[in-house]
Amino acid sequence: MDTESQTALLTAVREAAIDEAKAVAFFEARRWGDSPACPRCGSVAVYQMKDATTGTRNKDYRWRCKDCKRMYSVRTGTVFEETRLPMRVWAHAYWRACASKKGVSALQIKRETGITYQSALFLMHRVRWAMTDAPETRPKLTGTVEADETYVGGKPRNRLAGKRGRGTTKAPVFAVVQRKGAVRAWPIANITGKTLGAALRETVAPEARLITDEYPAYKKMGATFGGGHHQVKHRAFEYVRGDIHTNTIEGFFSLLKRKIYGTHHAVSREHLHRYVSEAAYLYSTRDMDDMARVAHAIKSAEGKRLLYRPSGEAAA
Repeated sequence: MDTESQTALLTAVREAAIDEAKAVAFFEARRWGDSPACPRCGSVAVYQMKDATTGTRNKDYRWRCKDCKRMYSVRTGTVFEETRLPMRVWAHAYWRACASKKGVSALQIKRETGITYQSALFLMHRVRWAMTDAPETRPKLTGTVEADETYVGGKPRNRLAGKRGRGTTKAPVFAVVQRKGAVRAWPIANITGKTLGAALRETVAPEARLITDEYPAYKKMGATFGGGHHQVKHRAFEYVRGDIHTNTIEGFFSLLKRKIYGTHHAVSREHLHRYVSEAAYLYSTRDMDDMARVAHAIKSAEGKRLLYRPSGEAAA
C-alpha cells in the first residue's frame, strides 16, 4: 500500500472512532467493498433503508435484501452482532489492537472510550476472537519449522529445575513457526510426547524440516518429517549450529510474554488462549502495515459469534 493510501485510510479510521455514521461506513467498506451483499443469502440486490422524511439512513443503519426480503446491517453475522456498543468504539478498539505490537489492555480501552471495564473486556475478547482462524482453515506450515513450548502466568516458586514445568502453576503454551512465515500457538494440557505429537501433526506439513531443542518427547514425531528433524542441545549450551536454532520461536515467545506481563499483567487460564491467538495473529501479519491489518481483522470477523456464556467454544 502506498503512502497516500495509508494516510487516507488512517484518516478514515480516526474519523470512524469519533463519528458513528463514518464508523458504519468504514466497516461496510472493509467488509463488503464496493459490492454490499446480504450476509444471509449472498444477494447483491440490496438497498439502504432511509428515513422517509429526511432521506438519511435510519438510526440502525440497516439494509434490506430484495431477494430474501430481510433486513440486516454491517453487524449481522459478525462478532459485532447484537451488541449495544457503538460502531465507533469497535473502530477504535480494532485500530488499537492491530496497531499495538504487544496488544492493548481492556483498562486502556476503558480510559480511551469511556465505556465500562466489563464492556471493554467484552469488546476486546471479541476482537481477539475475530483474529483467531479456525484450525481447519489454517494451511499447514512448510519449509523450515521451529517448535518449542513455554510457560505463562502462575507463580514462579516451586518450579523444579529440569522437570519441564512440573511443580509449577504456570500454563504451558506450545508454538510452531515457519521461518519468514506464520506462527501457530495455543495453550496445551501438558508437555508429553502424545500432546506434542498431536500438535505437530495438526500444524506442520509432513514434508517440512523440523527444528526443536533436545527434549526427548519430540524425537518420535520428529522422525516422521520428510525434511528431517534437527535438535540443538541447550543443556550443553549449544544454541546455534549453522542454520539449526530455535531463535525464531524464542523471539515469538519473548513478544508473547512481554504482551502478557507488560500489557495485561495477568490473564486467567480460561481466557489465555485468546491472548495467545492475538499474539500469533500480530506476529503472522507482521509484514502488513497497520491499516491492512485492521482491514484483514475486520474481514475475519465475518461468520463469527461469541456469546457471554460460550458453550462448546472449541475453536477459540
